Amino acid sequence: MKSAVVVFPGSNCDRDCAVAIERSTGSKPEMVWHGDSELPAGTDLIVLPGGFSYGDYLRCGAMAAQSPVMRAVAQAAGRGVAVVGICNGFQILCEAGLLPGSLLRNAGLKYVCKAVALEVTNAQTRFTAGYGQQRTATMTVGNGEGNFFADEETLDRLEGEGRVVFRYLDNPNGSARAIAGIVNEAGNVLGLMPHPDRAFEPELGSADGAILFRSVAGSA
Repeated sequence: MKSAVVVFPGSNCDRDCAVAIERSTGSKPEMVWHGDSELPAGTDLIVLPGGFSYGDYLRCGAMAAQSPVMRAVAQAAGRGVAVVGICNGFQILCEAGLLPGSLLRNAGLKYVCKAVALEVTNAQTRFTAGYGQQRTATMTVGNGEGNFFADEETLDRLEGEGRVVFRYLDNPNGSARAIAGIVNEAGNVLGLMPHPDRAFEPELGSADGAILFRSVAGSA
């Protein structure tokens, strides 16, 4: 699998993602600067990492969504390339219109950083197939604006089309319907607030995040 991790000004989980992908799949990703207009040829997986792109000015992810590389990301997504946005990356995908909804301030108005239990609500996607019969996963959240919001019609559509792929068992930030991760209509773009890049080895408290990366590698 050939992968690429996009680096924005203010990203702080780009190296975490690179290490997680390499140790999970054996494939070392390329780091792509946000100002680049092209992605490496033959890329199978694009990861938008967590962090505070552009200092979270305006709205989280709003400025990063306008970066030159995002045009290439959108084009790749349109061709069916797998795209994963983690935490700030999820915010960027929503701001770029690649996923519906938005991420608001946490319900408690505080930054939340802790391990969370998740329900794998759809194990039939290219990102979750590796979970098989495993219906729960543990990852870590670290966000102040991880409260997923969408109107009721959009939420019903996401639920009805099986596009909610991860759900919090103990909703830490007030997300609508406890949604932790969703995919686009085509099923090749995933946004999730919990960090699989912080849960890819038992020494980190969980290796459940590695399953996500291996799932993508298996479908590449």
